[in-house]
Amino acid sequence: MVGGPELESHHDTFTLLASLGFPVNPEATVLEGLEAAMAHCLHWQQHRHDLDYEIDGIVIKVDDLALQRELGATAKAPRWAIAYKFPPEERTTRLIEIGVSIGRTGRATPYAQLEPVFVGGSTVAMATLHNQDQVAFKDVRPGDLVIVRKAGDVIPEVVGPVLSERPEGLAPWVFPTNCPVCGHTLNRPVGESDHRCLNLRCPARVAGSIEHFASRGAMDIEGLGEQRVQQFCELGLLADVGDVYSLTETALLDIDKFQDKSVAKLLAAIDGSRTQPLARLLVGLNIRHLAGAGSQLLAAHFGHLDAIAAASVEELAAVEGVGTTIATSVADWFGDATNQAVIAKLRAAGVNFEGPAPSELPQTLAGLIVVVTGTLPGFTRDQAEAAIKGRGGKSPASVSKKTTALVVGAEPGASKITKATELGVPVLDLAGFMVLLETGTVPAPPGGTS
Repeated sequence: MVGGPELESHHDTFTLLASLGFPVNPEATVLEGLEAAMAHCLHWQQHRHDLDYEIDGIVIKVDDLALQRELGATAKAPRWAIAYKFPPEERTTRLIEIGVSIGRTGRATPYAQLEPVFVGGSTVAMATLHNQDQVAFKDVRPGDLVIVRKAGDVIPEVVGPVLSERPEGLAPWVFPTNCPVCGHTLNRPVGESDHRCLNLRCPARVAGSIEHFASRGAMDIEGLGEQRVQQFCELGLLADVGDVYSLTETALLDIDKFQDKSVAKLLAAIDGSRTQPLARLLVGLNIRHLAGAGSQLLAAHFGHLDAIAAASVEELAAVEGVGTTIATSVADWFGDATNQAVIAKLRAAGVNFEGPAPSELPQTLAGLIVVVTGTLPGFTRDQAEAAIKGRGGKSPASVSKKTTALVVGAEPGASKITKATELGVPVLDLAGFMVLLETGTVPAPPGGTS
């Protein structure tokens, strides 16, 4: 550790950083009392656009560092700081048309085509309308003058129409009965708010599912992004995710402006993806409701894609953390003939279907929940979590009343320690962690009991 001056306030840290050459916001101000703080927030709410960068609010902090330490933090945020968020900036513009986009799961989402308007720091020409019920609730119609803002200062949103400016005789918008891409009938299941195109061969669904398959969270095929997928689909090179492994150098080099180096790089990325873990393949298959966590659970429990495909809804739902909704969706997906053909292509391409090997370690932590924070000597974070999971335990990211123990290394998260202390969760160092791994018992602290 390197010594330094004793600092008493948060503002002192800014002064020190500035003296050392670090950039410090010149608008950071020390204020006395809540009224002054509120006046400061209201001032910048009115003058936010005078700055040469975008802000969506002001953070108010306790200045006294000793008081900061006394106040501590919750599991999510410090108790000595709070954000004052500005209300979204609103503008009016003309709603030209309402369109409908089709996502990779077939979800049909209405969206507003707008006359471009500058709001919240950028020009907006399109905004989601979410679903049929939202369009009806807001009663927005093509031709309306509408109020536009950015939800959370990020996502463009149509608030509603300016009814006093509505042209006479403007008809309500009617949700289409057929997919705008493939013409298949749109379906709205009872109890759901979304319409869906159920045609697995819908070009919009196909392109979206292939893009998802290649994404970083799934098979991680660098170079196979949205534009490239669209191009390959239009050229007839891709009809489903199984076709990814049929792409050849000859076919790709025939594409205009696709150079040798780019082709080689893409084919290498595709080839390397064949060995991705089973859980990533499950994510990439674009099964509704099945995300990363559920994929990990299924891969670990069944150990092979064929076993998952053959499992009944009851067998799938029996896996802890999966449940009936995911189980039904998984069983339906593997029961579809079109999807079975995709699996056959992936099998022929040599894509890995094997799950993680069953752990040969003693299951000393079965049923226990162990959270790790900080750096432990001899372990990376992934290795520490693997040591817990390999012995049958769980290792979530946060502390709760169900946590068995919190293992603390160097530079730990203060919020986790605070939460553990509040809940009476035992806190272990490396030595205690090793005892826990070996015996499954939380060791007593020196001079007392746990």
